[in-house]
Amino acid sequence: MGIKTRKDYLEALRQLRPNIYKFGELIEDVTTHPATKRTVESHALNYDAANDPELADIYSTTSGFTGEKILRWNSMMQSSEDLIANMKMKRQNYRRTGSCTGGVCVGWNAQNVMWAVTRDIDKEFGTDYQERLKKWILGAQEKGLAVAGALTDAKGDRSAKPHQQADPDTNLRVTEVRNDGIIIRGAKVMICGTAASQEIFLLPGSIYGEADQDYAVACVVPRDINGLTIVEATHPSDRREMEETAGDEVPDTGITQGWLLFDDVFVPNERVFMCKEFKYTAKVIQFFTANYRSCIGACVAGQGDVMIGASMLMARANGLSAKTFMGKFVDMSINNQVTYGLGAGACAIGFKHPSGSFFADPLTSHTNKVMVATLPYEVKRLTQDIGGGIVETGCMPSYKDLKNSEYGEMLQKCLKAGACSGEARFKAARLSEWLTLGGGVPGCMHGGGSPDGAKLVIRFTTPMEEYAGYAKKIMGIDEEISEPEKKKK
Repeated sequence: MGIKTRKDYLEALRQLRPNIYKFGELIEDVTTHPATKRTVESHALNYDAANDPELADIYSTTSGFTGEKILRWNSMMQSSEDLIANMKMKRQNYRRTGSCTGGVCVGWNAQNVMWAVTRDIDKEFGTDYQERLKKWILGAQEKGLAVAGALTDAKGDRSAKPHQQADPDTNLRVTEVRNDGIIIRGAKVMICGTAASQEIFLLPGSIYGEADQDYAVACVVPRDINGLTIVEATHPSDRREMEETAGDEVPDTGITQGWLLFDDVFVPNERVFMCKEFKYTAKVIQFFTANYRSCIGACVAGQGDVMIGASMLMARANGLSAKTFMGKFVDMSINNQVTYGLGAGACAIGFKHPSGSFFADPLTSHTNKVMVATLPYEVKRLTQDIGGGIVETGCMPSYKDLKNSEYGEMLQKCLKAGACSGEARFKAARLSEWLTLGGGVPGCMHGGGSPDGAKLVIRFTTPMEEYAGYAKKIMGIDEEISEPEKKKK
């Protein structure tokens, strides 16, 4: 089988039908177009790492099906060690790219979630979903696929359920079931890494009842499948990334989010793993969020590591010793380790599903999500604080101006502050800006779901009455202390 290389990966992307747009323009080649080449590079670095003897143990593993060496993001996660290996890879990714690599993350989680859910559906209904999924996973391992994962629907009116929406296309749904497959229509939005992926794993975006059974669909599609149009989102550093001198303005890496528009797309049966089994959407959401919200702690920790490094460079470029800010660096490191450690803890005390899939502890995972929506913003604030106004106020000139023959030399003189050149200080400042304001920012607040949603799970998974029982027992209280009745107004 062999581990696929950067060359294999890039060539596979070039073979896909162009169906991605940005600023109204069709992107013919995602590997070279300024709007997408950075997210492709972020993912290509994963293939490099899998072929690097020093990193191969993090980025590759052994297939539980064939015993052959495969890319880690195509593997089954069947132990706490496997989940923690997921975290180690994510943190290392951020250290190497400064940004998200959704095509080696979300689809990976999706296949493991559906391995468990298909087992349960098959057991109740006599379907063959898990066998279909196994064949697809074996193919993904052989081809070394990068697979995006798509849960989030456009949703429409948040106060109404999918079947109540004025326009049903705001949520992805099954419009027709045929002997050979299904027809799906609707939208999945803000999906990371689609431009850098070869396939997209689609999952139901919420927990559905019988009235919304058409929206209970899980399947995997080629990124260039007929009927799918992808529109790339924009972000604050777009203009700089589109410039000819972009390599000096921003890193060669980055992330984009796609809006996936499905117009009566046919999906053959062998790629369908749930079709209207609505009662199992709760398990999809439960299992997916448990693993995702534990492991995302590694993502923000990895980028936090880079922010510490960027802040050290800025201190020195400003003419100050990095030791001046040691207390702030320590605070940044503590915040990074809280989300990483809490995520690892969730993985360590997780549980094994009868299918073999391993899932993180839900209460601890969702607690980690709340921390992820909080602590990284303090790390970003400290990055801006240490870097100074040149990082945070948006007052820095462009690299083109820095190199202008008429006034560039004077600008570089103005930029010089410490022992390094004005250009080096410019690049360090731009990195800090990119990490805190630009395309390098991961979805801390709503990536992987909202913190309010996580708090709901925490509320329902915390056995508060049991805790009250502990308190009563400690003090020998035998009488019932019940909730007071709500007073009528």
